[in-house]
Amino acid sequence: MTDPAPRPGLAALWMIGSIVSFSTMAVAGRQAGLRFDTFEIMTYRSAVGFGLLLLILVVTGRLPAVRTRRPGLHAVRNVAHFTGQNLWFYALSAIPLAQVFALEFTSPLLVLLLAALFLGERMTPVKVVAAAIGFLGVLLVLRPDRTPVSPGHLAAFAAALGFAVTAILTKRLTRTESVLTIMFWLTATQLVFGIVAGLVYDGRLAWPGAADWPWLVLIGICGLTAHFSLTTALSLAPASVVMPIDFVRLPIIAMIGAAIYNEDLQWPVFAGAALIFGANYANILDGQRRARAERMPAPADL
Repeated sequence: MTDPAPRPGLAALWMIGSIVSFSTMAVAGRQAGLRFDTFEIMTYRSAVGFGLLLLILVVTGRLPAVRTRRPGLHAVRNVAHFTGQNLWFYALSAIPLAQVFALEFTSPLLVLLLAALFLGERMTPVKVVAAAIGFLGVLLVLRPDRTPVSPGHLAAFAAALGFAVTAILTKRLTRTESVLTIMFWLTATQLVFGIVAGLVYDGRLAWPGAADWPWLVLIGICGLTAHFSLTTALSLAPASVVMPIDFVRLPIIAMIGAAIYNEDLQWPVFAGAALIFGANYANILDGQRRARAERMPAPADL
C-alpha cells in the first residue's frame, strides 16, 4: 500500500489551528500564573483535558480500546512532559513571550543530541552543524553578554529539554500505542502528578473563582487542540512543509506580547530564532534526502 498523497493546503489549515491554540494557551497561562502556581495550573489543565478525552472516548465507544502494554514507559514520558510543561508555564510569567517560544524551538535540536546519546542514532555532519548553528541562535536570544541569564530563561530552555525527552519516548510509544491511548494516560497521570505536587509544594490547591475558570478551561482545551492540530498537519504533509508554518508562531506571539504586555520587539530574538529554525529545517531536509536515498533500489551490476 502506498502512502497517501500529501495535502499541504489542508495541513496549512490545521497549522493555523495549532498556532492559534499555542498562542492562546500562552496568554491564558500567563494570566492564570497571576493567581495560581504551575502545579495548580497543570492540575486544572489536566482535569479539563482528561474530562474532554473521557467524554470523546465514551461517546465514540472507544474507551475499551484504551489499554496499554507499556505503563512504565508512559510513566517516564509523562514525568518528562509534566516537568517540561511546568517549567514552560513558569517561563511564561518570567520572561517575554517571544523568548519563551524562541527557546522552545530548540527542542528538535535537543532531540538530535538525546537520540544520539540514548538511542544510538548516528550524528551526521549536517546534524552536528545544525546543532551548532541552533545553539548559536540560543546565545543570540539570551544575549548573555548584555544581560544576565535569568531563571526564566533557564526554565524555558529546560522545558525544551523536557519536551525533547517527551518526543523521543512518544516515538517509541507510537509503535504499540494509539494516539488516544497516549493522550488518555498523559492527562490521567498528570492530573495525579499535579494534585500531589501541588499539595506537597504548599499544602493546598487554590480553588478557582468565576474569573479564573475561563483561563484554566482555555489552557485545557488549547493543550489538546494544539497537539492534535500539529499531529494532524504532520500526517497530511511532510515536516518540511509544516515546520515553516509552525515558525509563524514566533512573530505572532511577539506581536501579542507587545500589544497586551508592552514587551519590546527585539531583533536579536528574531535573529536567534531564525538561526534555530534554519538549523531545524536543514536537518529535516537532510533527513528526508537520506530517507529517499535509502528507498531507491540499488543499481544493477554492469
